[in-house]
Amino acid sequence: MAERLSDIAAALSARLEGDGAIAITGAAEPAEAGPGDLALAMQPAYAERLPDGRARAAILWEGADWRALGLEAALFVQRPRLAMAHLTARLDPGPAIAPGIHPTAVIDDTAEIGAGAAIGPLVVVGPGARIGARARIAAHASIAEAAAIGDDALLSAGVRIGARVRIGHRFVSQPGAVVGADGLSFVTPEMSGVERARETMGDQGEIVAQGWTRIHSLGAVEIGDDVELGANTCIDRGTIRATRIGRGCKIDNLCHIAHNVVLGADCLLAGQTGIAGSTQIGDRVVCGGQTGIADNLRVGSDVILGGGSKVLSNVAGGRVMLGYPAVRMDQHVDMYKALRRLPRVLRDLGPRQKAVSKDAEGQ
Repeated sequence: MAERLSDIAAALSARLEGDGAIAITGAAEPAEAGPGDLALAMQPAYAERLPDGRARAAILWEGADWRALGLEAALFVQRPRLAMAHLTARLDPGPAIAPGIHPTAVIDDTAEIGAGAAIGPLVVVGPGARIGARARIAAHASIAEAAAIGDDALLSAGVRIGARVRIGHRFVSQPGAVVGADGLSFVTPEMSGVERARETMGDQGEIVAQGWTRIHSLGAVEIGDDVELGANTCIDRGTIRATRIGRGCKIDNLCHIAHNVVLGADCLLAGQTGIAGSTQIGDRVVCGGQTGIADNLRVGSDVILGGGSKVLSNVAGGRVMLGYPAVRMDQHVDMYKALRRLPRVLRDLGPRQKAVSKDAEGQ
């Protein structure tokens, strides 16, 4: 559906120059933009590709000469990436889920479905479950018994919501996410090799063959408002108390949050982040891709963990950490520089060691 460029400018709080009546149907990179696309050329390097496309209008940086770039109109914004967030939200139609309840959906008689909800094919909603108003649930999703989901939720295809899970308003989940699976809680009849290795710093002593006994997960998962989960992300239920995800958290694809974890508000977790059991994370913590955090730790608010970091001890609030094991970023850079110099140092040190040895023999 087309929108006037002037309407988009008002929605983005952007300054409009040129023809505001241009009809915009989508957004595109400059080289691929057609006449109905708003080209995203917020930097001079991007604008160089405008002649390769057919855009009539673009988002540009302050001071750009839109006429010299061959455009009929332009939008100017203070913070380009924030403008992109609002623009893409405006243009994204979301998954096509027909209004109402699809005839193949299986809804338990005791479940409560809010007004205006759209439930797709082969969705299963269990006994006592509650789904809020205007929720959109795509094909093959399942909501187990006594689960509760707030208003304006979007569950993509194949999402699994476990028993007794509590989710706030405006929840978004990409395909295949699982909320409320059992956690990895097992115990051996006698002290396990892992327990002994921790106690002795690596000495297992006598190895005894023994199997694992499950500790069942009696807790659930509690998720605040405005949380988003990526594809195939998993959040385990707590062992006794609930695993908790704070409001506003954004969690990428293929992340795993283990049993009893407490995640504060507005955290951002990139792909393949893993947080082990019973760890507590503060507010606004950012985890780069493949971050790993060990169990029973505390990470303070406003911590930034660079990609690939492995956190093995508590982290004070406000720190920027990197490496394996994770240390302060400046310290990690110094360690990395020293490591790169090590081969040259050893090469230079070799002849000196021989000289010292000969002097010692001569004495």
